[in-house]
Amino acid sequence: MSKKVSLAVAATVTLIAMAVTFSITMVVSMNMFNNTVSSVKNKERMYNKLSEVDRYVRANEYFTINEDTLNDTIASGYMLGISDKYARYYSAKAYSERVGLESGRLMGIGVAVVKDPSSGYGRIIRVYDNTPASEIGMQVGGFITAVGETSTRNLTDTAAITSALVGEEGTTITVKYLTPDRQEQTLELTHANYTTPTVFSQMTAGTCGYIRIDAFSTTTTATDFRAAVDNLANQGATCLVFDLRDNTGENLNAALVSADYCVPAGLMAQSQSNTGELEDLRVSDDRSVSLPMVCLVNGNTAGGAELFANALRKMGGASLVGTTTAGKGVLLSDPQSFSDGSAAVITIGLLLDNEGQTWNDVGLTPDVDASLSADEQNSYYDFTIDTDPQISKAVNAALSLTGQ
Repeated sequence: MSKKVSLAVAATVTLIAMAVTFSITMVVSMNMFNNTVSSVKNKERMYNKLSEVDRYVRANEYFTINEDTLNDTIASGYMLGISDKYARYYSAKAYSERVGLESGRLMGIGVAVVKDPSSGYGRIIRVYDNTPASEIGMQVGGFITAVGETSTRNLTDTAAITSALVGEEGTTITVKYLTPDRQEQTLELTHANYTTPTVFSQMTAGTCGYIRIDAFSTTTTATDFRAAVDNLANQGATCLVFDLRDNTGENLNAALVSADYCVPAGLMAQSQSNTGELEDLRVSDDRSVSLPMVCLVNGNTAGGAELFANALRKMGGASLVGTTTAGKGVLLSDPQSFSDGSAAVITIGLLLDNEGQTWNDVGLTPDVDASLSADEQNSYYDFTIDTDPQISKAVNAALSLTGQ
């Protein structure tokens, strides 16, 4: 009798389990169906809207339509419309240039420039050693006023001026150059292969080690950074200042590897996907820097540079000096290339620090404010290490941590 009861109970449980499984499957299937239908309807609405506009324009537009420009602009507009401020579309030409620069097929002339707000020209803020620019005598503080026949005033921003200066190795480029003492020159330079350093270091204020990190952008940044820290320590540095101003931190891995050298063992950062899934980005080893540290930051300190500064503050006890950072705490995709040679980059995750906190959209607030006055902002690129008021505050903050 008990055996029959057991079989009946087992059969009932099996039927209930099957019923529950069927119900769950139906619910999941219905949700998937509804989401698919909704997606199809949204896509249909988007395509219909675009088709309507296209029919009207082609039936009435007086001027000739450049199809390539139209398609690139539509794709760029799509990126602007998805509420992702870091999403970017690259035309085939722009993406080819990006790949060329990363691979070394394309190169500049050996200068870093910014769009000067006063003159509109390209102001030279760095001249790298052993480059066409240094060999021909270009100097920091000079201006590139034209590239070929194009005035740099007519180029929209720093990126456009930088882009105009690149070319394949061995090709020549003509620039009009205004020296720091305002002498006009026409120079012809030949693109040549060179290494762009991203780390610069020196001793300052007697015992303070100063390291400027222009970018976390290359595989050598972390190696150069470690070498700079060790070199300054060997020179007797009692504290360190890391200048991260205007560092947009494109390469998160380079930033994490560099920070790992400074902080003790532990989880450094995570990423969070759109489903809420967490992934550890890096766990540091037990090697760390024992010297007091200060990170100098500003409103253009972003991405990996913010990750570096935040890790040093939370894990290594570093102080932040400067102004609130950019608040770019996101993980971007690798470029997705398309059939016509164009490409796109989108946000695929949120960056979290070792405590699971994000700084996205709010930035990092410095421990010591070092805002510049209007006059100081106008002189920003004229300052040296010895005259820069923000560096001075950062060095004083670092020295105070040593008891000096």
